[in-house]
Amino acid sequence: MKKSLFSLAALVLAGFTANAQEVKYEEYDLDNGMHVILHQDNSAPVVTTSVMYHVGAKDENPERTGFAHFFEHLLFEGTENIPRGEWFKIVSSNGGSNNANTTDDRTYYYEVFPSNQVELGLWMESERLMHPVINQIGVDTQNEVVKEEKRLRVDNSPYGKFFENVKKNMFKKHPYRWTTIGEMEHLDAATLEEFQAFNKKFYVPNNAVLVVAGDIDVPQVKKMIKDYFGPIPRGEEITRNFPKEDPITEQIDAKAYDANIQIPAVVAAYRTPSMKDRDAYVLDMLSTYLSSGKSSVLYKKLVDEKKMALQVGAFNNSQEDYGTYILFGLPLGDVKLSDLMKEIDEEIVKVQNELISERDYQKLQNQFENQFVNSNSSISGIANSLARYYMLYGDTDLINSEIEIYRSITREDMQEVAKKYLNPNQRLVLEYLPEEKDNK
Repeated sequence: MKKSLFSLAALVLAGFTANAQEVKYEEYDLDNGMHVILHQDNSAPVVTTSVMYHVGAKDENPERTGFAHFFEHLLFEGTENIPRGEWFKIVSSNGGSNNANTTDDRTYYYEVFPSNQVELGLWMESERLMHPVINQIGVDTQNEVVKEEKRLRVDNSPYGKFFENVKKNMFKKHPYRWTTIGEMEHLDAATLEEFQAFNKKFYVPNNAVLVVAGDIDVPQVKKMIKDYFGPIPRGEEITRNFPKEDPITEQIDAKAYDANIQIPAVVAAYRTPSMKDRDAYVLDMLSTYLSSGKSSVLYKKLVDEKKMALQVGAFNNSQEDYGTYILFGLPLGDVKLSDLMKEIDEEIVKVQNELISERDYQKLQNQFENQFVNSNSSISGIANSLARYYMLYGDTDLINSEIEIYRSITREDMQEVAKKYLNPNQRLVLEYLPEEKDNK
């Protein structure tokens, strides 16, 4: 009876997500190549205006890393029509909020306003694109801001250089080998002309998607978009031809040291396919199975039962060109890193050799259904998803159909993908250690 109820609940949830959650949208291109996506939802008087640019850390000169993230800061400095230091004041005084973020693959800017301020949001984003002021005072100011961010989040943060060390050992040719925040000496050495050239190359309408979502009048918004963004000239076409990585065929062993930690960590990292590859979705499910919550396989075994780890986990860092699948553990007491890694490996071998239980599989399906519902539960979340699916996946409708990919994944798929990617000869094993005086 319990099993029947469990199955019934799963079916009801599936039906709900299939019908009630469909996100309706309209998309088209302006003459200058800018892609536009509109989503109308009049249930609350709120609107999100956002622009995603197809530029991230991977687009940088290896001698000028950190440019993409730097621009995320620099382009709030002001424009020809928005005085320096006024951007955030304008947004807050009109009842709005705003932010931006950068990854290796893209940069995203957005404002959330009361819906009667949709025109203001569009004007501001068109100003950022058409009339940015990139001068020495702005560069110098943001240089200090970024340095402080790096000190706070990386240099003085426990495990802050974790990703940096994974990336530089996993990637030897592709620009994923450096961090998004970049090297401060690169930013210090850069000329004003170099910043202006970066803006001219990447901040162009044909390298961007504009999303307007929320309480909008579609014909009215279309006219505003044409008025504000239509006159912006098309930029040069951007061609990308990043070098391909050689397969990893034997285990890479590495050590890294961190002055901000007392407890070491062991990391196993595997290079995996692009986020667009179906296998990336299967790896998402594998990481959830292994380490999502206190009832997960790794937590239950190593934290609860064997008391060998303070923390243990798995996550799939999917990106546009490659992914990185990461397993990690922090030992408890005198447990050796090698012993902890051995225990983690045992669970990987189990997944490779045995199908997970039907019950665990159903639990996973329910978790992903729930995630899907939550991801589309806010207007700003929908705006972000629409931009991301269009730009990084080349398929806007994944906002509605992606859940079907997860539903189609079988237990056998999980076993096969684990066998394909998660082998000792395909990985980096990194010992992340407290810094000793000899290593400074």
